[in-house]
Amino acid sequence: MTSLSILDLAPISSGGTAGQALRNTIDLAVRAEQYGYRRYWLAEHHFAAGVASSAPAVLIALVAAATSRIRVGSGAVQLGHQTPLSVVEQFGLIDALYPGRIDLGIGRSGQRRAELATAGAHPTPAAGAVQEPGDAGGPAGASGGARVVDGLLIPEPFDWSVLARHPQLALQAALLQQPGATTPDFAEQIDQVLAFLRGTHRARAVPGTGAEVELWILGSSGGQSARVAGERGLPFAANYHVSPSSVLEAVEGYRKAFRPSEVLDEPYVIVSADAVVAEDATTARELAGPYGLWVRSIRTGQGAIPYPSPAEADAHVWTDSDRALVQDRIDTQFVGDPDTVAERLRTLQRVTAADELLVTTITHAHADRVRSYELLAKAWADLA
Repeated sequence: MTSLSILDLAPISSGGTAGQALRNTIDLAVRAEQYGYRRYWLAEHHFAAGVASSAPAVLIALVAAATSRIRVGSGAVQLGHQTPLSVVEQFGLIDALYPGRIDLGIGRSGQRRAELATAGAHPTPAAGAVQEPGDAGGPAGASGGARVVDGLLIPEPFDWSVLARHPQLALQAALLQQPGATTPDFAEQIDQVLAFLRGTHRARAVPGTGAEVELWILGSSGGQSARVAGERGLPFAANYHVSPSSVLEAVEGYRKAFRPSEVLDEPYVIVSADAVVAEDATTARELAGPYGLWVRSIRTGQGAIPYPSPAEADAHVWTDSDRALVQDRIDTQFVGDPDTVAERLRTLQRVTAADELLVTTITHAHADRVRSYELLAKAWADLA
């Protein structure tokens, strides 16, 4: 049976606080372990009023301390503004306390942000006010418009060029790095991470060297992240929830580049999805109503706002351009009763041949988010 895992952004709801969001994350992780989810990953986001996961290593340690079996990790650490040594030391420290349970997921979007800030506009995903995990090695979904592949919607690609020119981009890139710092090539950084973990580097990371950390690469296209993961025989996480138009390119690029390693004999892929589940479809649609407004805040360069309530979302007056800005994300969100969402996720798994699915759910009320994951876990088990 294909496993389900969770990606959590530690969302801050309107009227709430970062402290509440972080306590909710820990509570959800405890429940996720009880429901049978395989992994609990924390994202890395910056400059977002509606997201509290700015320091994933810290939050991972807190979640690992509150749980006992579920794997805990990052989805993903942005290596563009940290050194390989600092990342390995952080995760090595956590692994020293919770050995064999820690995943180090690494993304390239921090590096993409720096590139965009210096090179100007480019029609590929910029992190903007929120880092969208992974990278884009070329225009997402460059093969054309919306299509349905064996029951899975592959929407028309989103044009990132406007967001790439947002004036906040350069400021954010500058704030996330030391003055004058430059980011090495992503492949070189990953090789350094591997060398530190395996003890083949000239320097020794303490803690870190020999850590039982599972290394993952996250990506949004068939670009460098997919190639690096495949060529080094590492597991790969592809984003359907962030870049649905290019998910098939991402998994194909990874599998094409894959070479067996001491880690994997064959490719291993996890694919992400946004989902909201409730007892009935009407309730699920109501709970998912604020999602479009939240995505709009990211894609306009405003940064992820505190997650609106359904009433706040209903009060927003939508323009045609607003709707076009977020339509791909709304159309590819999995919303409905448990059986319907489980069947749709099975389609995603079948079409991408994913070995696992990584589900992210955001609702205004924490109890609704917990219930969504509970209902999904049961419906997914019933499909087996």
